[in-house]
Amino acid sequence: MNAFPKDSAIILVHGAWADGSCWNNVILPLQRHGLKVICAPIPLTSLTDDIAALRRALERTSGPVVLAGHAYGGAVIGAADETRVKSLVFVAALAPDEGETVSQVFYRGEPHPDAPKLIPDPHGLLWMPEEGFRRAVAHRASADQISIMAALQRPIALQCIDEASPVPAWKTKPSWFLLAEDDRMINPKTQSFMADRMGASIRSEHVDHTPMYAEPHLVIEVLLEAARETLSR
Repeated sequence: MNAFPKDSAIILVHGAWADGSCWNNVILPLQRHGLKVICAPIPLTSLTDDIAALRRALERTSGPVVLAGHAYGGAVIGAADETRVKSLVFVAALAPDEGETVSQVFYRGEPHPDAPKLIPDPHGLLWMPEEGFRRAVAHRASADQISIMAALQRPIALQCIDEASPVPAWKTKPSWFLLAEDDRMINPKTQSFMADRMGASIRSEHVDHTPMYAEPHLVIEVLLEAARETLSR
């Protein structure tokens, strides 16, 4: 018997240099629990554009929703003011407050020695150096998976990280935070600061920046915890 209300859904929002395929390892397990799963395709062209894309994904659902965001995707789900959104899950994610930019919170802490140096191209786009995937983005993932990530990467526009954020939904909605202790992209101390600030239920694990690859069961467990505690409210 399905433990969740009718038409319950989880919407997964990817981060920079990625697409919905970064959630491949968590989609089927969530569906087996009776949840509708949507990977929201955000364009990575501006924070405003990405928030609009998430709203379009929400329009494809009719029941209660849990939103999950990885890395930059945390800033996107933070803007979700839809009443059907019952909770937010941040996976090694960025969670700017009102008026803050993604870059402000990203650079709040000291960078890891293996963090890549990111320089915009002439079009105002940031690409991840291939070595950056192996050393920082997903250094615990398999070599094959890292090669695939580098091949399918999508750049993120400077407008995404330099645009002021709206009032965040985590001020009024229950939130969970999977804190990546071995993150080389977002300083774990910065993650702790953001999670504490939002009053999130924190699960701290020794995982890398993209735990959906090497430790998907942890991501699934946090998502299901949020779903069980909030979708029936």
